Amino acid sequence: MTEIEHVERDEVLELLRREVEPDLYDEIRELWKRHSIAEDGRDLQGLISTLTEDCVYELRPSGHRWEGHEGAARFYAGLLGAFPDIHFDLTDIVIGPQGVCEEARVTGTHEGRWLGQEPTGESLTWNVVIFFPWDPERRLFRGEKVYTSLAVPPAN
Repeated sequence: MTEIEHVERDEVLELLRREVEPDLYDEIRELWKRHSIAEDGRDLQGLISTLTEDCVYELRPSGHRWEGHEGAARFYAGLLGAFPDIHFDLTDIVIGPQGVCEEARVTGTHEGRWLGQEPTGESLTWNVVIFFPWDPERRLFRGEKVYTSLAVPPAN
């Protein structure tokens, strides 16, 4: 039998070995709250301040990707431009030393171009699961991995 290489194995083991500490939990939770409040208030600078400089935003499984603070700003400018009334209703959340994982029901009116899709004017509702990976050295999030039920065309 041929063994399949698992390149992420060491990274996953490091994540599993992180200790759960009350002060760290509080720090991660407070950073996530700052990020969410900034997002709700359309405070792009406040939102970016919660991210590492080399952060990565990914839409999965479509493959769309934005890198760095400039990329995160482009992601949010595009999303908020396409759905200016976007609203996230949190439905579940897990916080730990690896970061935050949230599930939310999202509503918004498609009023601008998004990922090559022309605006429809339609009011939409979809679900997302978003993982905010924690950087323990820099004490910030390394971006977001967004899994969405919204039909998103594949990245080119």
